[in-house]
Amino acid sequence: MEEKKNELHRLILERRRKLEDLKNSGNNYLNNFSGNISCSEIRDISMDENIIGNDNKEFILFGRMMSKRLMGNSSFANIKDESGVMQFYVDKKKLSEEKFKIFKQSDIGDVIYIKGHLFKTKTKELTIFLTDFDIVTKSLRPLPEKFHGLSDQETKYRKRYLDLICNDQSWNTFNDRFKIIKAIRNYFDSQGFIEVETPMMQKIPGGATARPFITHHNTLDIDLYMRIAPELYLKRLIVGGFEKIYEINRNFRNEGISSKHNPEFTMIEFYKTYCDYIDMMNLTEDLLRQVVKEVKNKSSITYQGTTLNFDKPFERMTLIESISKFKKDLKIEHLKSIETIKIYCDENKIDISKYNSLGEIQFYLFEKFVETNLIEPTFITEYPIEVSPLARVNNSNPLIADRFEFFIMGKEIANGFSELNDPDDQKKRFEAQAAMKEKGDDEAMYFDDDYIEALEYGMPPTAGEGIGIDRLVMILTDSPSIRDVLLFPLMR
Repeated sequence: MEEKKNELHRLILERRRKLEDLKNSGNNYLNNFSGNISCSEIRDISMDENIIGNDNKEFILFGRMMSKRLMGNSSFANIKDESGVMQFYVDKKKLSEEKFKIFKQSDIGDVIYIKGHLFKTKTKELTIFLTDFDIVTKSLRPLPEKFHGLSDQETKYRKRYLDLICNDQSWNTFNDRFKIIKAIRNYFDSQGFIEVETPMMQKIPGGATARPFITHHNTLDIDLYMRIAPELYLKRLIVGGFEKIYEINRNFRNEGISSKHNPEFTMIEFYKTYCDYIDMMNLTEDLLRQVVKEVKNKSSITYQGTTLNFDKPFERMTLIESISKFKKDLKIEHLKSIETIKIYCDENKIDISKYNSLGEIQFYLFEKFVETNLIEPTFITEYPIEVSPLARVNNSNPLIADRFEFFIMGKEIANGFSELNDPDDQKKRFEAQAAMKEKGDDEAMYFDDDYIEALEYGMPPTAGEGIGIDRLVMILTDSPSIRDVLLFPLMR
């Protein structure tokens, strides 16, 4: 380890000496170029055979030098920009003495400027014959030895800039991430939704059951909470007269870290008046089909070896149907009785001592036995009212909410429901949550007086949904961990 540190120190000193030479000749940290073109554009242009070998048609490229092969008076090297990689050829006899000297001083990792005309090598590789060269920005640190594939996961997450330089797969993953977000935004814009913004710092955190981060405003001398969800503010906007809105938002939850969880994450929440949770499920199917088709240019994808078809109808089942499906010894009629469930759990040594109601036990069994088995795109409906504090109660069955969750590959991707717009019912549920918080439940909701007051002015019948963008990106980019799709995940 010490030997590696010494070698790195030596290489950095050597590169700094080169930087001093460049500074003395006025040839570093340059910013006076124009007329550049990308590697991909050059490849498109090269389809015209009249361009190849035409000394009068020169191109300018900027990028990072990723390889260099010195062979006496002639050399080959590669330049990489956002669009790809291009080979260039250096002939000492065709380049000025000053420029050839600068080229010899260049190192892998330098940001460079090249100019030249196109030709093809004996192996038919498209190449730029250099007529001009400069080091635009000197790289003072060498790229990792195996720069064609930075493999250490810890380094990839902590030094994402190196990962992006060295790993095309990582760069493509994040490029796809931004395409996915753009496709989602385009979909909602095309459906007449309005993109809005709500506060990230809130006096009362709401919209989800989660532990918040706390901060302090010095001037006002008040504690504030980083938002755990934008839901209650978005529904205030529905009260205010907006009918179709969405927000692509950052949320913060002071909870554990795993392959599916990061304390800071991205969601889209959207709300539409005069529709219900079934309309939201239909919208979700249509949205995901269009996003997959737009970003992947096909309807089926592969995630960790499993093929997922977004063209066929997504499966839909109730929560107790799903438990019975994956725990065949638990019949639906048994799941509807707290006595029979308790007998079953006791006989099978399943600890349910923390749960008091039928709905809480049902939800626990669902999380324990079902979630990880939901591989194909699947909607689970009819959640117990006890675990749905913001959802509307079902007209026919007061024990369940008009709510669904959406799963792919055992991961919860979305949560949606017909919104609770009865202020008296909402007040009772807030009071129940507040009582749980008093008993020590850090994730229970706070009582929000102002939100109750807003509902008292009348909120139209509304349905809403939140989709976890990070998890969706994991699925669509075949990434096993949420850290693979976050540019800068939180690290210890």
